[in-house]
Amino acid sequence: MAKIFSITTLLLIVGLTACAPSMQPFYTESVRPGIESKVSPSLKKLPAPNDKIVAAVYRFGDQTGQYKPSETVASWSTAVTQGSTTILIKAMENSGWFVPIERENISNLLNERKIINSTRMQNNDNSGLPPLLFAGVLLEGGIIGYDTNIITGGAGVRYLGSGASGQYRKDQVTIYLRAVSTQTGRILKTVHTTKSIISQELQGGVFKFIDTNRLLETEAGYTFNEPPVMAVTEAIDEALKMLVIEGVDSGLWSPSDQDQFNGYKNQFFSAREQQEEKEVDYFGLERNKNLRTGLFVTPGFIYGSHIGSLPNPKYLAGGSLQLEYFFVPSISVVGNGQLSRIGNVDLFSENYIGFDLKLRKYFTPDYQLSPYFGLGGGGIIYERSPILYQGARLPNGSIWFGNGMYWTANAQAGLDYRISDIIGIQVGFDYRYLINDGLDGVKQGRIHDQQWNIVTGITISPQIFN
Repeated sequence: MAKIFSITTLLLIVGLTACAPSMQPFYTESVRPGIESKVSPSLKKLPAPNDKIVAAVYRFGDQTGQYKPSETVASWSTAVTQGSTTILIKAMENSGWFVPIERENISNLLNERKIINSTRMQNNDNSGLPPLLFAGVLLEGGIIGYDTNIITGGAGVRYLGSGASGQYRKDQVTIYLRAVSTQTGRILKTVHTTKSIISQELQGGVFKFIDTNRLLETEAGYTFNEPPVMAVTEAIDEALKMLVIEGVDSGLWSPSDQDQFNGYKNQFFSAREQQEEKEVDYFGLERNKNLRTGLFVTPGFIYGSHIGSLPNPKYLAGGSLQLEYFFVPSISVVGNGQLSRIGNVDLFSENYIGFDLKLRKYFTPDYQLSPYFGLGGGGIIYERSPILYQGARLPNGSIWFGNGMYWTANAQAGLDYRISDIIGIQVGFDYRYLINDGLDGVKQGRIHDQQWNIVTGITISPQIFN
């Protein structure tokens, strides 16, 4: 059997090697127009100007000097696009407010005009070229920041060779744009925008022996990388739109229809005010001091077991109800009640009521996702009268010493995610160390029995009913 399997494996390897040169993509994508940024439609809807602004861009480039990070070899590829001048000129055309004139490669233009004039003179053509347009405004600035790995994270699980994992990374690009008067050199207006760049990866696989000398290995994955050039394009489009709007407010230029422009401007500032109310930090994460204030109720589901003197404890499910009141956004007092079961395989299984009171600390209370840690105390009560168990002999010869009431010292840790100010989700781990031993009826050793639960629930504020 082993020889047959080895021969089959060898033939499979040889076949795959022979077929490798013929493995081609199933199809090719046809060319299509360039993808516009999410801001581009709004930029194109700018109301028309009274007079278009003749503007020049000499160079709007990368001022970061950064190269793409590489963990293996030195990379000389730049982290951001070097064609941001072209992107800005395209945005100027899309806005309808500017007449862009060529200045980035002005030497090429001047050389070509010399060739035209020389050729005409040789052919006795005295007609001259029209004069070049001169700019009333210069647009200057550039990409002044590209911050990588400002936020990274991930999660995964693997059990007996099978598992899945996910990772993400957040980068950030910052654009500054200014308008300069060519007559006086005065800087008329400066704006800046910031755009995040998200990369995500999901993957899973199986690596498992399904039989002697037979190994199953499979992998699957998906990676999403937001194109940096689209992030730069979106940031430039937004910066140019802000420059036009703020320039009108400052009286630098004017629209043909002031009422129409006022409606557009009001819509723009209304959207900006909604963003500013959420208070975004340097990482681009929203902060909200009202996420964890007042009273919350959390009905939940629990699943757990106990660690005692008897082997083979049961893993059983139950329910919980939690009341939580925040003194400050980072500290709360929690009252918790649970109804579940404790038992051993083939020995006993009984309902219990658990209760505890804890102080809980949230480490990032102003963010939607916050880890927490809590300490406190409580108790466990068996539902049935303990007199039914006193002196009962268990199958292993031990005697049941259960007294029905057990005081506990409690600790917990978990994650709290707030969907809004009034509703959220909690996932955590609760641990109880019994002050008086004998939860499973056996008092043995210096380490007392312990009980634990994985807890998940929906956090609800009473304001949801208002």
